[in-house]
Amino acid sequence: MTADTAHARLAGLAYLGTIICGVYAEGFARGGLFVSGNAAATAQAIFASEPLFRVGLIADLIMLGSYIAVTILLYGLCRKTSPSGAAIAAAFSLIGIAVLASNTLLLGIVLRMRDLVQSQPSLAETVYLLLRVHGDGYKISLVFFGTYCLLLSWLIWRGRLVPAAVGIMVGAAGACNIINSLAWLGAPQWAAHLPRYFTVPTLLGELALALWLLLFGIRAGGA
Repeated sequence: MTADTAHARLAGLAYLGTIICGVYAEGFARGGLFVSGNAAATAQAIFASEPLFRVGLIADLIMLGSYIAVTILLYGLCRKTSPSGAAIAAAFSLIGIAVLASNTLLLGIVLRMRDLVQSQPSLAETVYLLLRVHGDGYKISLVFFGTYCLLLSWLIWRGRLVPAAVGIMVGAAGACNIINSLAWLGAPQWAAHLPRYFTVPTLLGELALALWLLLFGIRAGGA
């Protein structure tokens, strides 16, 4: 096994860890606790399931650490194709990670709110607001991650590191992330009319790349 293949498979493993931890934290640890349009029910659910909420926070941190590893490893593999392109892509990824890491602080504030706010209605409304702002921060980070995926797709296509179909799926993931995030940030009324399955390619594209790298590495003549 060559060093590039080993690094590619390690990147695939880290990428898979990123996806699993991210989906768990956002979709299970927090997703089931957020009650849309009901601040009181949301706050009650969070504080009644505080251990689950905290596990989600830890999963976020593991996700961020894993994605740093992914970024560094893929930079090493892609810089042979285009040093400047790989560096720009890595920069977008690291900025997205920094935004998401800063955004995670809002979840820590949520857990401290009971110590600061005595009024239950005020507590519920503040917790609900923080979670919505966290969602906005998540979307901002996805603009950077989406750009990273687009650049990564181009690097994959140019270097023929993995099959073109996988590269196209990664590019589609990036495009969907950018469109969906900018729509919700800039025109939420229009974004509400987007199909519910519009963001499905974001998961499928990154999952396809993670699994391919983990199982097959990169093409011998690609990098």
